[in-house]
Amino acid sequence: MHKINIHHTGIYFRPNSARVLIRPFIPADSNRVVHIIGRALSLSEEETEQQVAAACEDFCTRHVDIKSVWLRHFESVKAHVFSSRPLSEARKHYIGALFSGEYALESAALFNPSIVAHPDQSGLTDGDLRFIMSLRATGEGHISSIEFRSGVIHKDNGIVMDDISPFVVVPEVDLNPSYRKTSFVNKVAEMGLDHDWCRQIMDALGTTFTRAELDQSIQRASHGMRPLNRELQRIVDLLRWLSESNYQIEFPARISMSERIIFPLSSNESNGIEDARFVRFVDDDGTITYYATYTAYNGRSILPQFIETTDFQHFRMLTLNGLAVQNKGMALFPRLINGHYYMISRQDDENLFIMSSDNPHYWSDPRVLQRPGHAWEFVKIGNCGSPIETKAGWLVITHGVGPMRKYCIGAMLLDLEDPSKVIGHLDEPLLKPEGNEREGYVPNVVYSCGSMVHNNRLILPYGLSDSAATIVTMDLDEVLAALKSP
Repeated sequence: MHKINIHHTGIYFRPNSARVLIRPFIPADSNRVVHIIGRALSLSEEETEQQVAAACEDFCTRHVDIKSVWLRHFESVKAHVFSSRPLSEARKHYIGALFSGEYALESAALFNPSIVAHPDQSGLTDGDLRFIMSLRATGEGHISSIEFRSGVIHKDNGIVMDDISPFVVVPEVDLNPSYRKTSFVNKVAEMGLDHDWCRQIMDALGTTFTRAELDQSIQRASHGMRPLNRELQRIVDLLRWLSESNYQIEFPARISMSERIIFPLSSNESNGIEDARFVRFVDDDGTITYYATYTAYNGRSILPQFIETTDFQHFRMLTLNGLAVQNKGMALFPRLINGHYYMISRQDDENLFIMSSDNPHYWSDPRVLQRPGHAWEFVKIGNCGSPIETKAGWLVITHGVGPMRKYCIGAMLLDLEDPSKVIGHLDEPLLKPEGNEREGYVPNVVYSCGSMVHNNRLILPYGLSDSAATIVTMDLDEVLAALKSP
């Protein structure tokens, strides 16, 4: 194998337990909720104001606009307030604070990064590139979320990261998001809802519809049928589950990239949003959309899902459709190839697959692309992010698992016009866990969710044993020469 000189940047991303967000802390037992509210109502107005002031002294410097979060959490329990007298803002804040708690979202780990060019490249000198990096943050209960970092790769290949804010901010959730009917109906069919009553509900909706319009259609179809029988109630429950799994979020434009946190919201991702693979997708008309595949985990099963954004401020979180939507590690190619979308996937937790589609939200008919062929990947192989277009072919950074569940990073090369053809594959790992990189939450793992090329260098961020992350760079020509060598 041709020698590849790897430059270690010395940049590391380590978990910081001081970065905390506020989560609802609401008992499941409604009687307990009522008891807590009753105690809050028993305080005088002066005592309530004193308690709010004390809570602010304790926590306001750790959060951005903490009182607005307390008010949101008050709204979540407002139905249990049994007093008819108007409540002061201070009492609402206090009740909200009683049903709130801090969560250190990266206290356990910060790892498995992906990297893309930033949508804003203004103010840079020629040869510089601003980028966004996503990271998987894991905290108490092994719940994973998505964090972001930003920085600049300079013309001399030096990388400078932007300062990290001490604050984290969760987005506003659109309570009445819109849906594309075609995608929604495809998912309904895939879920096995072949029922005349379900079709009646969907037929009454437009080509795009809102959650409120879906609820209204359900209500119209249910008129005179209450209570619903078990089968119809199952349809309603599944339609509402599907609508809740497809949601929209928005961050205030004023907050920095490192403050933006995508934390699990839907029931199918309640235990984590894992390993987002972001890609800058350029359509044939020049339109740029950032997509990411990620694994939604509810504590029992996994489900591949999709993210869409154009600005990293507004995001659509979507379910994917089709029989090939399964297992982990789906990664989208960054452009259409001969008029089709392409995706790398791993259907069987062992081999690499490739599939094409006319719709980025619907995937079927996967074909085996590569089987484990070397001892360091005999257990299974997978991708480490979306393919990268080069003059020699599509560069796919891979991972392989070998003896003692050791994860190494490799690479393969696919034909530009027909990416189902493998034209090069490294016989030896590009990176393997060595020294301190072997130690962590899950030992002996190096893993990436996406890399990029700039100034003819491969910029490869990767996770260190499911605990932290770093960045290395290498000459692209050296990587391609190694891939093309016999």
